[in-house]
Amino acid sequence: MAPVSPTVAAWAIGLRIRERREERGFRAANAAKQVGVAAAYLSDVEHGKKNLAEDRLNELVELYEIDDAEAEELRELRDQATQRGWWMNYSALFSDELLRFFGFEHGAESLRTYGSDLVAGPLQTPDYARAIIESGAPNLRLAEVDRRVQCRLTRARRITGDDPLQLTAVMSEAAIRQQVGGRDVHRDQLKHLAELVERHPATLDIRIVPFEATGHPAMGGSGFFLMTFESGQLPAVLWQETVTSTQLIADPLTTREYGLAHADAMRNALTREDSLKMITEGFSRG
Repeated sequence: MAPVSPTVAAWAIGLRIRERREERGFRAANAAKQVGVAAAYLSDVEHGKKNLAEDRLNELVELYEIDDAEAEELRELRDQATQRGWWMNYSALFSDELLRFFGFEHGAESLRTYGSDLVAGPLQTPDYARAIIESGAPNLRLAEVDRRVQCRLTRARRITGDDPLQLTAVMSEAAIRQQVGGRDVHRDQLKHLAELVERHPATLDIRIVPFEATGHPAMGGSGFFLMTFESGQLPAVLWQETVTSTQLIADPLTTREYGLAHADAMRNALTREDSLKMITEGFSRG
């Protein structure tokens, strides 16, 4: 079972409130006016970006004629949404959008990733993460670099903790050949990947797309994370990264396309056993 995430809870309550508003035939502006809030505020609540005050929730429950059982569920979600997630300790370092991604990742049941040239963040060693952070922003102060590294290590707890994330990571062979941080850092990173796979066979699957693969839809594209959740009421969420931008996407058509792209990458990848063999051979040669 995934841990409680205030980000996921806020998103869940927002989705359900929007559904009830639409079922009752209220326009967002009219509903906001009737409960005494700005339309922009209600929009942010419905998109999981703002927490709903208890009295406003009670007013919406009455306005939308929500039954007692669901109202109680919404109040429980609101209580969860007001908690403080660990990622908020890094609010001075990262954008609101990236912090929301950390919150979604923390509360996800499963995660599918694809990367063309780098090992995914939750799978990185401290030295590998440091090399990436320093190369991407060479003017960062040492203290800030340290905190960014610590953030990545905290994300990794979902893989090794008591409630492990079901993670399927597909990466190009380039990701395990590129000597990020130098030979020693590269070798230790590959050892770390091999150890994770061997220690968590039920929840972690790392697949390598070899250079010999002829092509697949994700090839040449940006890295992405596709998250699904325990609650069947919540849709999948996509996190997409490029050199210049990042984006959270919950549009069903878009997430479906990325799900298909990930499946195609898996079909072009080596088996679990052969992927582990390639990783092991990589650090053995080093």
